[in-house]
Amino acid sequence: MTPADPRELGLPHRAPFVFVDEVTGLEPGERAAGRKTFSADEPFFRGHFPGDPIVPGVILTEALAQLAGIAAGQAGRSFRLSAIKTMKFLAAVRPEEIVRLEARKIGAVGALWQFEVRASVGETIVAEGAVVLSEA
Repeated sequence: MTPADPRELGLPHRAPFVFVDEVTGLEPGERAAGRKTFSADEPFFRGHFPGDPIVPGVILTEALAQLAGIAAGQAGRSFRLSAIKTMKFLAAVRPEEIVRLEARKIGAVGALWQFEVRASVGETIVAEGAVVLSEA
């Protein structure tokens, strides 16, 4: 798949709250892959943590939820994060690192869709878990 702008794929978010730079793989309704590079100029790095900046886990989780929304997204449908079932942060993400994002649907009941999500830097898994989206 040619890398795509996530806004062209139905992501409702806008700057400064878009945490998916490009979508590199998509099977609508099932799975998506993408990338995000957090610029050293991101305001949160000034305070998280001074002299040792790392991407906050909540921001990394939001990036994964946004990618899951792209995976779930279908014409005329919008999804929102409803629950973080599990999330583990296994390694720190630093400014300017390329983060590979993955989301795969593992179940759906009514308007609730559950996704297994994973973020990696190089060969290192930095975060993994499961999120639930609901149709808005």
